[in-house]
Amino acid sequence: MEKVNSVSLKKRRVSTINMVKVALLAGIAYALMFLEMPIPLFPGFLKLDLSDMPAIVAGLALGPVAGFAVEAVKNFLHLITATSTGGVGEIANIVVGSSFVVVASFVYKKDKSTKTLVKGLALGTIAMVIIGTSMNYFVMLPFYGQFMGLDAIIGMGTAINPNVKDLLSFVLWFIAPFNLIKGILLSIITIPLYKKIEKKLNKKEKEEMLSILKNHINKPYGFDLIEKDIDSLCEYE
Repeated sequence: MEKVNSVSLKKRRVSTINMVKVALLAGIAYALMFLEMPIPLFPGFLKLDLSDMPAIVAGLALGPVAGFAVEAVKNFLHLITATSTGGVGEIANIVVGSSFVVVASFVYKKDKSTKTLVKGLALGTIAMVIIGTSMNYFVMLPFYGQFMGLDAIIGMGTAINPNVKDLLSFVLWFIAPFNLIKGILLSIITIPLYKKIEKKLNKKEKEEMLSILKNHINKPYGFDLIEKDIDSLCEYE
């Protein structure tokens, strides 16, 4: 019974550590939301930020749920401190950002290799383009159009690209390429960055496994607990 309680405590400790990591990454993501970069040949209100980077790191290291949690918490913080859309923009940001993070981390979770990471990021980018374009067409641009006038928004696009004549052409010429560029940029940064982080995670995991073996190897029924302890370490990832 004492050994079972020890395993249970270890799982709770791992869960608490993961919650702290999610909170810290969400705080970093929130700060990054304010570091925006305009893109040439795009309307001024379309600006890039790297606030999805901590979320994708959380998703790859801790699982898709953790990645979604970072997206949700960062947008909640933005909602209560700096929203200009009454929550509409934050909800859209969660949906669009999570489409990238959850898809990429879910694919990567199946087989944690560089090839799978690239595949996951590519599929995540495609998902973000589709979801981002749809959200802007059906939700965001009509919402902003109530205040700025939809014709004014479309006119901003027409001034840059004469092919933009209506809402559909606006999202196809600007929103879809914008999310494609964002997904590619995030992917280019994520691949080398996360592989470095992964090495540190793997080193820590090996140290914890050795510690577990040391604690149980000479105890009665110790080997029965090793498998359970390793399962708890998998949750750590």
